[in-house]
Amino acid sequence: MTFDPDYIFSAGSLPSDPRFMPPLANGFLGWRVFDSVMHMGGVYNGEGGTCHRGNIPCPLAVQVKTAEVGQHMYELDMHKGIFSHTMFEPHFEYTQVLYAHRQHSNLLVMEVHLKRIKSSAEPITIQLESSFKSQSDDIDFQNAPDYKGGRHIFGQTISSEIPGGIRPFVHLIWTPIASTLTLPPDQNQSSWVFLVALAGSDKSAKLCFDTGLGLIDTGDLRPSHMRSWAELWKGSSIEVVGAQTLNRALIGCMFYLLSSFPSPSEEFAFGGVSPGGLSNGSIDEDYHGHVFWDQDTWMYPNVALFYPSLARAVLEYRVRTVEGARANAQQMGYKGLKFAWESAVTGHDVCPEDIYAQQEIHINGDVVLAFQQYFYLTQDLEMFKEGRGSEVVWGVADYWVSRVTWDAYDQQYHIKGVIPPDEYYFTVNNSVFTNAVAQSSLQFAVELCGLLAQTAPPEWQDTADKIKIPFDPELKYHPEFDGYLQGNAVKQADAVLLGYPLALPMTPEVRRNDLQAYEAVTDPLGPAMTWGMFALGWLELGESEKAQNLLQKCFRNIQTPFQVWSESADGSGCVNFLTGMGGFLQAVLFGYTGFRVQKEHLAFAPLIPQDVDALRVKGVTYLGNKMDWLVTSAEVSVEVSVEVRKSGSKEPSALELVLSTGTTIPLIPGQSVTFLRQPGQIRKLNSSLSCWPI
Repeated sequence: MTFDPDYIFSAGSLPSDPRFMPPLANGFLGWRVFDSVMHMGGVYNGEGGTCHRGNIPCPLAVQVKTAEVGQHMYELDMHKGIFSHTMFEPHFEYTQVLYAHRQHSNLLVMEVHLKRIKSSAEPITIQLESSFKSQSDDIDFQNAPDYKGGRHIFGQTISSEIPGGIRPFVHLIWTPIASTLTLPPDQNQSSWVFLVALAGSDKSAKLCFDTGLGLIDTGDLRPSHMRSWAELWKGSSIEVVGAQTLNRALIGCMFYLLSSFPSPSEEFAFGGVSPGGLSNGSIDEDYHGHVFWDQDTWMYPNVALFYPSLARAVLEYRVRTVEGARANAQQMGYKGLKFAWESAVTGHDVCPEDIYAQQEIHINGDVVLAFQQYFYLTQDLEMFKEGRGSEVVWGVADYWVSRVTWDAYDQQYHIKGVIPPDEYYFTVNNSVFTNAVAQSSLQFAVELCGLLAQTAPPEWQDTADKIKIPFDPELKYHPEFDGYLQGNAVKQADAVLLGYPLALPMTPEVRRNDLQAYEAVTDPLGPAMTWGMFALGWLELGESEKAQNLLQKCFRNIQTPFQVWSESADGSGCVNFLTGMGGFLQAVLFGYTGFRVQKEHLAFAPLIPQDVDALRVKGVTYLGNKMDWLVTSAEVSVEVSVEVRKSGSKEPSALELVLSTGTTIPLIPGQSVTFLRQPGQIRKLNSSLSCWPI
C-alpha cells in the first residue's frame, strides 16, 4: 500500500477574506501571516469579561512591492511548518519565507531570498511595505536600548484579569527591516534573515535573540525548525489512501492542532488552547483567546493519543487555575472547584455573559474526563500526586455533591438550572450530558482514592449511583434534558456524546435512536465539530457509508487554499476553528480505528468506508509504547516501535494484543503483527510473562 501524502498547500493568490490567511504558531507564539499583530501565550489585557489576548505589534508584517508585475505563488508547507511567497519576475525571483520556530518557541523568523534569472549590469531592488507600528492598545510599550543590532521595546498590559492581579510584561527584540533590499550587479543571489524574539522579561528576550543569532551563524535556524516538525510528524500522523480530499483535510487539521501545542521536549507554563488558537483572540475576535471545554473535549483526545507529554501540559494548565476554580465555586455558594466556562490565566471566569459562567457547568466533568483519559493511557500516578491531579478530580467531586439536589419523588439526585452543550436552551434541569459527565467524574474520583490509598467520602459514590440520567422508555432514547420534546431544533452535538466520549452504557438500539433523533434536527449551520460525532456514532454501529456522508459535511467548513476552518459552514464565526478540527480528527482517529481508551486496555474495532483503501496511523502511544497501525478493509497490521529511551525515562510496559476470536499475541518491538480485521484490545502483557520472548 503506497502512502504519498501531499503536505503542501499552494495558490496563486491570497484569500479574499484575510481571516483565512494561514496562522503560524508553536504553542507560545501565534501570528496570522502578514497581520500587523501577533499574540503570546498567557498575555491577556482587560478585566473580567473584557479580558482578551493582548495585541503585540509584529515587525514581520511585511509584503514585497516591485516595479514590475510578476507571477505569484503562495505556499504553506505543513510538513516543514513554513509559509512562503515566491514572485517570478522576468529578470529575478523573490522568495519570502515565514515561520514560528518549532524548537525555539520564542522566535518568529522571516527570510528573504533574491535570485537573478538573467544576467544584467543593473542592481535589483525590491520594496518592503510594512504595516508594523511599535505600539498597542493593550500593552503600554516603551523603547529600550538596542540589543546587538536589534530594536527593543517592552511594556506591561494595561489592566489585569482580576482586580489587583498580575499585568504581564512583554519584551520584543527584532532585526530592523529596511524599506528596500538590493541585489548588487555583481551578485547572482543573496539572502537576508530577520528575527523576532518575544519573552516576558528582558533577560529571556535577550537570551532568545542570542539563540537566534547563533543559529543564523551556524546555518541551523531553518534546519533546526524543520527537524522539530519532522520529529512531530514522525510521532503523530493520520493518513488515508483513496480519498484525497479527506487526506488533505486530515493533514491540515493535524498541522494546526500540533501548531497550537509546544514541542514535546519544551517546558514552559503552557497557556492552554483556545477555539481559535494563538493567532486569534483580539478584543474584536470570537472567544477572545479564552479556554473553553473545547480544549479538553474536542482537541485534547487527539493529542493525548500521540503525545502524553502534551496532554500533561493541558492538565497542568488546569492545575494552575485551581485557585480560580475554587473562588468560582465559593462565589456561587458551592464547595470544591468550579472550573471557568471561559478561562485565561487565573482560572477566574472571564466569560462576558454571566449566564454561561453560572450555568454551563458541564465544563467540570469535561476537565476530569481529560485527567481520566490521561491516566488510562499512561498509568502516570505521579501526575495525581506531586502533579496535583488528585486535587482537581476530588475538588470537582466535592462540587458535584454540593451542586445536586435530592428529589424525594424520583428518589434521584437532580442538577437544576444549567445550560447543556446545546446552547439553544437555558436554565434547564437535568441536562443528560451534564448529569452523565458528572456521574463519570464522581466515579473516577472514587477510583482515584483507591489508587492513592485514600478513603472516598461515601457521598461521592452515592451521588454517582443515584444521579438522574434522563431516558424515555417509550421512545427508547435520551432526551437532552427534562422537558425536551423530540423534534425540537438543537444547535450541536449533545446527547450523542453519551456514547462517545462518555461511554454511557446503552444498547445499539438506543444508540441508533439517539443518533437518528438528533441528526434530523441539528442546525446545518451549527458548530463544525458536530457532524464528526454523528459520523463516529454510526461507525460504532457498523454503518461506515452513512458515517462518511455525515463526515463530508465538515468539508464545507474548510476554507481554501490553506485549510483554515470556520466555525460555521457559511464561513462565519471563529476562524482557525480548532474545535471543529478536533471533532473531525476524532471521527477518523477514534471512529475508523474504533479506539476507546478504557481502564485496563485500549480497545479497537476498525472499520473504513468504501472510498478509503487504507488508513495509516503512526505514533499511537499506550503505556509508554509507540505503535503504528495500518487498516484496510480486510486486514490490520500493528507494530510497536523500537525507540531509544531517554536517560532516566520509565521503561514502557510490555503489551499484548487480544482479538475477539480469543487469540492473544505478544507485541514485540520492531515486529509487525497482521490479522484479519476484527475488534480487540491492547493491554499489558500477561503478568506471567515478565519480559519479551527472546
